[in-house]
Amino acid sequence: MKLQFLVLLGALAAFANLAAPAAETPATFEVSELKFSSPAKWEWVPIQPSMRKAQFRVPNPSGDSGEVIFFHFGANNGGGTQANVERWFRQFQGSKEETKARTEDGKAGAAKVTYVFAEGTYLSGMPGGPQTPKSGYALAGAIIEDPAGNVFVKYTGPKALVQGSIGDFKKLVESAKH
Repeated sequence: MKLQFLVLLGALAAFANLAAPAAETPATFEVSELKFSSPAKWEWVPIQPSMRKAQFRVPNPSGDSGEVIFFHFGANNGGGTQANVERWFRQFQGSKEETKARTEDGKAGAAKVTYVFAEGTYLSGMPGGPQTPKSGYALAGAIIEDPAGNVFVKYTGPKALVQGSIGDFKKLVESAKH
C-alpha cells in the first residue's frame, strides 16, 4: 500500500510539472536603471541570481530556439565596448570576413548603442570552459552605454531565426528608457 501511494504521489508530481504554465512574459522589465518593453512573441525565462539579469527564449518552429540574455555588471565593470565586441567575435570560428562580423551604431533614447553581428559556427559555452560548436548560427548583440554601467544584450540562435527577428531585437534594445 505504501509503495502504491508513493507511485501515485510521484505520478501526481510529474503531472503537476507537465501541467505547470510557463512563466508569464512581463510587459516591461528592468535591467540596472533601464526599463525595457518585452517582445510579444518571445518567452520570458526566469533566471536565478547570476550574471544574467533577464532572459528570453525566441521560439523557432523549424528547429533550435534562440536565446536573448541581458547582462549588467555595474558601473565601470564588464569591460569596455570594443573589448566586448572583440570577445563576441571570437565566439565564432573563422576570420571576421568569414563570419561577416560587423558593428553598427544606434541609439536607445539618449544612450549610445553598439550593435554586433556575426554568423557561422558559434562556440557555445563559457569563455575558458568547454565549448560546443553550433554551425549555422548567428549573433545579434547590443551594448547600451549607460552611466550606471553598460547593459550587454546577446541574442544567439539559428541564423535564419536571428536574421528574421533583427527588427524585434532592435525594437527591444531601443525600448530602453530611464
